[in-house]
Amino acid sequence: AVGTAAVTTSATSATSARAAVRARWRCARRLDSLPDEPPNSTRPVPGCQAAGVHLTGSGVWSAALRYGDSGAAAEAATELEQLGYAALWIPDIGGDVFASVANLLAATSTVTIATGILNLWMHSAEETAARHAELSDTHGRRFLAGIGVSHHTIVDRKDPGRYGRPLAHMVEFLDGLDDADVPLPVDERVLAALGPKMLDLAHLRAAGVHPYLVTTEHTHTAREALGPEPMVLPEQAVALTTDRTVARDLGRQHLAAYIGLPNYENNWRRLGFTDDDLGHGGSDRLVDALVAWGDDAAIASRVQEHRDAGADHVCVQVLTADRVELPLDAWRHLAPALT
Repeated sequence: AVGTAAVTTSATSATSARAAVRARWRCARRLDSLPDEPPNSTRPVPGCQAAGVHLTGSGVWSAALRYGDSGAAAEAATELEQLGYAALWIPDIGGDVFASVANLLAATSTVTIATGILNLWMHSAEETAARHAELSDTHGRRFLAGIGVSHHTIVDRKDPGRYGRPLAHMVEFLDGLDDADVPLPVDERVLAALGPKMLDLAHLRAAGVHPYLVTTEHTHTAREALGPEPMVLPEQAVALTTDRTVARDLGRQHLAAYIGLPNYENNWRRLGFTDDDLGHGGSDRLVDALVAWGDDAAIASRVQEHRDAGADHVCVQVLTADRVELPLDAWRHLAPALT
């Protein structure tokens, strides 16, 4: 078994190295400095060593930017960029995610647009690589592909029994990105990684991780697993209220969609939460650990805790009773404390 693992790791590392070479080739092709075939050498291409997306600061995670009115989303994106947010993150639970990315890219000029996450069961690797290349050629290298395996309840809803072997499927999807006509560069993709196996895969095959619905302790775990270089980009749910009851009610409404999903529950148990914490909509301890609430200073403090634990960038998801509401006032209020 040890020998098999070593062979698998070696093959995975070789694939990752090959993808990195092709990424440098793609960068150089944009500079018209290489012929039509990727180079055999792994030497850096001049001008391309710093290519790719590297996120810092704070961002916004919002379902409303994806599933709300597209015109209002574009206007909000323009303002969020002006407010100083570094990235805008959108989910993918159905529909044309690339059209939503294009809408936000067209409304902005410097901010990164990221998928949090692109559901790999809903898109082929070939389509993903091609659309990423197309959008990058049009808008510059501002599209960070966050990729995840989603959950059986979402995937099996339309195709019962399809969801299975998520780690293996992720490996196959990454292979497809690397082997595409225009590969999706390793430094422009991150993985939704919670457990140790997906964290290890992200270390080998991506620029970092985008953990969702996690604690600051998980951020520390992710940084320890990835080492100093890859990006750790957690999402942090927030309730901008000092009313404990209102905040926890919003938190439990938010968690209702996730409690019962094995990916999340297993991760929370690894972090020390128990069945008692997961029952009855979530204990106060669970809600308070996953949802930062209070005034802008309290929320900024939680974001800083993620940074102290090793996060490069933290994207905040402002909780509202209506998931497709654009919480513009909250984003405006939080911007001075977060950006």
